[in-house]
Amino acid sequence: MIRLSRFRRLCMPRACAAPLLAMLAVGTALCQPARAADNWPTQPIRWVVPYPAGGGTDVVARTLGQALTPALGQQVVIDNRPGAATIVGADAVAHSKPDGYTLLTADTATLAANPSLYKKLPYNPDKDFVHVGMVARFPLILVATPNFPARTLKEAIEYVQKNPGKVNFASPGAGSPHHLAMELFMDQTRTRMTHVPYKGAAPAVQDLIAGQVELMFLDLAAGQQNVAAGKLRALGVATPRRLTALPTVPTVAEGGVSGFEAYAWQGVVAPAGTPKAVVTRLNAELVKALKSPEVQKRFEGVGVEPVSGTPEEFAQYARAESERWGKLIKAKGITVD
Repeated sequence: MIRLSRFRRLCMPRACAAPLLAMLAVGTALCQPARAADNWPTQPIRWVVPYPAGGGTDVVARTLGQALTPALGQQVVIDNRPGAATIVGADAVAHSKPDGYTLLTADTATLAANPSLYKKLPYNPDKDFVHVGMVARFPLILVATPNFPARTLKEAIEYVQKNPGKVNFASPGAGSPHHLAMELFMDQTRTRMTHVPYKGAAPAVQDLIAGQVELMFLDLAAGQQNVAAGKLRALGVATPRRLTALPTVPTVAEGGVSGFEAYAWQGVVAPAGTPKAVVTRLNAELVKALKSPEVQKRFEGVGVEPVSGTPEEFAQYARAESERWGKLIKAKGITVD
C-alpha cells in the first residue's frame, strides 16, 4: 500500500497536491458521521429530564429508558436538570455534542410556550434541536376545592360569570400548560378569575384542597388520587372524549365549552446535527416501547397517555402548539421576565 504522502511525491506536482488533499479530507469528514451512526450506540446514553426526580415527567423518561436499554444494548441514564421552566435542561442539551448520546424531554413549555413567555432564551427551539418523537400527553382536568359552591361545570361557569375577578385559580407557575389552559377557558367562557401561581403542582394542590384557592386545571397524573379520595371535585376533562380513569366526569365541551381541548405533552429531542440514522433508530425503538404492554400499563397507572409518531409528525405538532399558545400568550400579555 502506498501512503498518501508518497503518492503525492511520486505522481503529482506540489501545486496539484493541496487541492486533492483538501477534497480527500472533506470526503473523510463526510463519511465519519455515517460510520458513527452505523456503530451507534457504543456507550451509555444520557437522557436529560428538565424536572425533579419523582414527578410524572421523570416517571415517563425512566419507564422508556428502561425499555430502551435492552433494545439499544446500552444503558440509558436519566439526568435530572430542573429549573426555570425547563430552560436549564434545554440549554444544556442544546449545546451538547450532536453524537446521539444526549437526549432531552421537551414539553409544552420547552418548545411551545417559552419562546413567547421569555424575551431571551439561551436556546432556539427551531434551530438547536432535532425532533425524535412524541411520547406522552398528560390529560388536564378542571378541579375545584370541595367547598366550592358549584357542583357542575355549567354551575361553575355561571358562578364565575356572576363574580368576575373574585374566584382564584391556581397553577404550577405562570405560563405552565395548566395556567394557559385556564386562560383559554376564560377566553371561551368570557369569564375573569384571579391567577395565583405556585412553584410547582404540589403546593398548589395543597392549597386547593385546603380551600385557599378555588379552581385549577390539573393533570390527571397529579390529580386522580385526590379526586378518587374526594379531596378534590372534578368538574370536567379537557380532552375530546371522557377519560377511562374518570368515566363519570364530562368533557369540558360536554359542559358547554364547544371544542375546548388542552394537554400537557412531551416528546424527545436531540441536539441539532445528530445523525439522521441515529434519530431514525431512536424513533423506531421509542415507538416499539410505547406500544409495549408493560409501558402502557405503567403510563396508565400514573394517568399518562402514550403517544407515538414520526419525527416529522412531532415537529409539525410542536410548531402548531407553539403558534396556538403563542397567540394566546401575546393576546393576554403573559410574561415571566
